[in-house]
Amino acid sequence: MNRAVRVLLILAGLWLLSIVGSAQETTHDWAPFARLLGDWVGEGGGQAGQGTGEFSFHPDLQNRILVRKNYAAYPATKDRPAFRHDDLMVVYREPDNAPIRALYLDNEGHVIHYSVTASSDQKTIEFVSEALPASPRYRLTYLITGSDTLTLKFEIAPPGKPDSFTTYIEAKAKRK
Repeated sequence: MNRAVRVLLILAGLWLLSIVGSAQETTHDWAPFARLLGDWVGEGGGQAGQGTGEFSFHPDLQNRILVRKNYAAYPATKDRPAFRHDDLMVVYREPDNAPIRALYLDNEGHVIHYSVTASSDQKTIEFVSEALPASPRYRLTYLITGSDTLTLKFEIAPPGKPDSFTTYIEAKAKRK
């Protein structure tokens, strides 16, 4: 075989490997989150003591991660001034198809590591923090209630009682 044909075959093989390799590198199955993707606004709120807010879930880094951005604004009450809570959560997969994880950060200094599960019907997505002996445990649950509606619940379990969750926030949201 002459040299030109060999070079062409090698180049064609490298080209094919690069296509297959890049397809494998950027393909992530975020199907359980498909119904959460987009921009959401909280329903209700605005009454005395009730907050308002919005959040979004969007793929990023060439579909390798999902980014949730969230804010809640709370009006002043007789006991406290108005304030705003902002947070960011990055949902990711470890290599080798390990379970989905998430990292949560907020303007109050909280850093929470979550394990993430989705129900088989993909209507419920649950984020549960690690159980650490001297720390509270957190659970954030999204329940899809319609094509453009959901409820969310944020629960906290006290240190030493990792499965004794009590509701801290419960809200409804609709797609923008």
